[in-house]
Order: sequence, then structure tokens, then C-alpha cells
Amino acid sequence: MISRLRGWQLCAVSALVGGLGAFGQAPYDWPALMLAAMVVAAFLFNEAPTPRRAALAGFGFGLGYFLHALQWIVSPFMVDVARHGWMAPFALVFMAAGMALFWGLAFWAARWLSPVRGWPLVPCWAGVEVLRAYIFTGFPWASPAQATVDVLAGQGLAWVGPHGVNLLVVAAAVAIGVPARWAWMRRFGQGILAFPLAALMVLGIFQPEAALTDYTVRLIQPNAAQRDKWDPDMIPIFFQRQLEFTAAPPAEGQPTPDLVIWPESAIPWSLHHAQGALDEIAAAGGTSQVALGARRVEGSRIFNAMVALGPKGAIAQRYDKHHLVPFGEYIPFGDQLGQFGIRGLAARDGNGYSAGPGAALMDFGALGRALPLICYEAVFAHDVNAAPERPDFLIQITNDAWFGKAAGPRQHLAQARMRAIEQGLPLARAANTGISAMVDPYGRVLQALPLNAAGFVDAPLPAPLRPTLYARTGDLPVIAVTLLALFIAAGARWRRV
Repeated sequence: MISRLRGWQLCAVSALVGGLGAFGQAPYDWPALMLAAMVVAAFLFNEAPTPRRAALAGFGFGLGYFLHALQWIVSPFMVDVARHGWMAPFALVFMAAGMALFWGLAFWAARWLSPVRGWPLVPCWAGVEVLRAYIFTGFPWASPAQATVDVLAGQGLAWVGPHGVNLLVVAAAVAIGVPARWAWMRRFGQGILAFPLAALMVLGIFQPEAALTDYTVRLIQPNAAQRDKWDPDMIPIFFQRQLEFTAAPPAEGQPTPDLVIWPESAIPWSLHHAQGALDEIAAAGGTSQVALGARRVEGSRIFNAMVALGPKGAIAQRYDKHHLVPFGEYIPFGDQLGQFGIRGLAARDGNGYSAGPGAALMDFGALGRALPLICYEAVFAHDVNAAPERPDFLIQITNDAWFGKAAGPRQHLAQARMRAIEQGLPLARAANTGISAMVDPYGRVLQALPLNAAGFVDAPLPAPLRPTLYARTGDLPVIAVTLLALFIAAGARWRRV
């Protein structure tokens, strides 16, 4: 039946299956359905007799999957519909197709390596997910591992990281979806294995309650819609709202916050023009430390920064975002294009941001040292592992108003939770429109503010766990295993030839 489908028909069927697989991601959170869809994709791969047919199956599956999972990408273009709305469908289609090319490449390479066996699909598919995380500055959004944060399988992030979990999920799909060479292996792979693997994608997290410190963090969520955020009439409203949340007394019987966190770009003024505002913020904080996001200008360069305030509004510490969003915060090769008069988001003489020097820690005294992550930086596990020393907790400040009102912010929160699991560290997350949350070292949300609501939450800061295996080793072991499997497959093909 499958072998009789024309190329476009095979691609369409695969796309439909891929679209169903995206229900594994937030806001649906049905990872077992994602695994089932990947099993079908592995079956379609097995039925493809040529690398070209396999590539069509992989590309189609990826296209349907990413069109559904990344549909929030249209949201930034809807902020100013009259000017940018027409770009939205093109952005979604091109982004989904670009990501699908990686999966098409994996299916093509796996069939080329082995015309008759299916196991090379495991290192090929997992391998292109590694590429997605690193190449062209990386975009590992909506990886299979991302769908596992609420189930038992996601706890594997602490051991093998996101690429290791991807490898295991793909291996499960292939073990079930591709018939093995011998009957006993087919029964084992597709029968006995199916139940525990499915259970890992359904069962909740079996971990003890996280120990809590004696310190309290207040997370501020002003809920400034992106279309209103820079409106001169709304700026004072949002600023005053954050001041009031900062100065608000704690609930009866609760301690005064030790640290107050405002979200990314919490104030509209550049830091060198914002001393009056910083004085007000420090005064509202009282005895509490305050950290917030703001733009910083240095000569002709602009930085997306996070600062910690000292007494009387002085900037005590500063961190500059180093992993910027291509085409959102800067244009690749923008400085070179600026020499020809094409400035746009060029970092030196346009309106683009410059990258900071890299991961760094901020010291919050008795609370410990925190690794700051500004928005997009929480997407990258290897950026968190690049910290010069192990922090005591993670802080993410973000403006998810760009991401829409459903899937985008929830998927971004899922990735932040992945970083907590991987490192065995608590994470305090302050988001402009949500979801602001305190996350424990197992990735569980302890307290949160709902999406698209203004408010604040006072949450005890959980204690960190011992360094996880992934925190000590990073991605290298999984990459080495993947490369070894690819070399074995290549050697087998060479012997056949």
C-alpha cells in the first residue's frame, strides 16, 4: 500500500502523521501521541525502498510536525498586522520547511547507509537534532525531548541531557516501528518493549519533594502586551504597576522577599537614561534585592542586559545577553552589510543588539549565585553548561509577549524546565506576560502566575541538588555514541559495497 503512493502522496501522508505528533508539545502535552506518530514515521521509513523515498517521508513528517508545533511563530507578525501580517504565513512555512529538511536528511542518510535495515535511523535522526541545536547558532525548539518534561522520561535529562533523551525516544520509535531481522527480536522490540516505553511517556514524575531554602523570591509579571509595551500613554501604567507589585507587603504570615525579579526589558529607558527610574525601583524594593532587564547602550552598541540593583538604585551587577535571536535582535553579518549601507539590525551602526561576552554568574549574597538567562538563552542546554562555575540557581527573565497567547509561551516554559532538570537546579522565571514560575530541580512548577495576567508571586527558593551527570559531562558522551553508531553503519555499508 505505502509503496504504491506517489512521492507527493507519501509526503502528504507523512505530514499528516507529523501534525498529529506535534500534539506531544505544549499546550497539549500528549507525549505518548508523539511517540506513536514517530513509530508510524519509522514504519514509513522502513517501507521506503530508496533514499529519495525515505527523504520524502522524513521531510513530510517534519513539515507537518513543525507547522503545528511552531505555529506560534506567526504571533510577532500580528503585533502590527498592517505592516507585517502578510509575512506571517511565509515565516511559518519557511521555518517549518527548514526544520523539516533536517529530518528529511536523517531519513535519507539512514536509508543510504542501510538499504535493508532500519537501525541507522536512530543515530541519524538523533544526530540531526544535535545539528539543529548548534548549526547557524541553533534552534532546537520542539525537539522530542521537549515533550517529556511532565513525564518520567523527562527525568532522563539529568543523566543524558536533551540529545540523550532524543536518542532514547527515537530508539524506542524505531524498535517498535521497524521490524527486526529475527522473529525473537521483533517480539522483543515491538511487544515487550512497547509497554515500558509507552509507560515512560505517560507516567508522572516520581521524585521526592524538593527541599526548600529559607529565602523567598518575588516574581513580577506586568502583563504588558507587545503592541502596548512602548506606547507612551501605557509606559507609565506598566512601570507604576511593577513598582506597586514590588512594594506590596507579603501575604499574612509570609516573609518579606529576599529577591525581586522583573522581566526582560522591564523598563523602556536605556540604563544610562534611567537613573531616576532605578532609584524608584530600589526604593520600592526596600530591603529586598531587585534584578531586572533593560537595554544598555555603550557607544554605538546596544546590549540586552540584566542588572542587579544596589542601595539607592546603583547598578551593582550586570549581565549582557550573549546568545541573540537571529533576525530578531540582529542580522547575521549585519556589520558587514552595514558597510554597504544596509544597516537594519546591524550591531555596530544599526538598531541591532550586540552580544555579551558569554555566560556569567551574578552573586545574590545569602541566596547564592545565579546564572542569568535572558529569554532565548534558556533554549540552549549547552549555554547553561557553559557557566564558568556551578550556580546555586537559575534566573530566566523573558518577554514572551512576542510568542502569542497559547503554544509559544508554554513551550518556552517547557524548555526552561528542561534546563532545571538537566542541571538539578531551581529556576526562577519572570515573564512579562507569563508564564512566571518557580521551578524545582526536577522541573516541576511549584508556583506560577497564569498566562496573560498581571500580578506577582512570592515563592520559596528550592535548594539545589548535587550536580547531575549531564551537568558534569555535557553533550560530548551522547555525541560520541551517535558518531560511533554512524561509523559502524558506514563501515557496514562499505563492506557491502
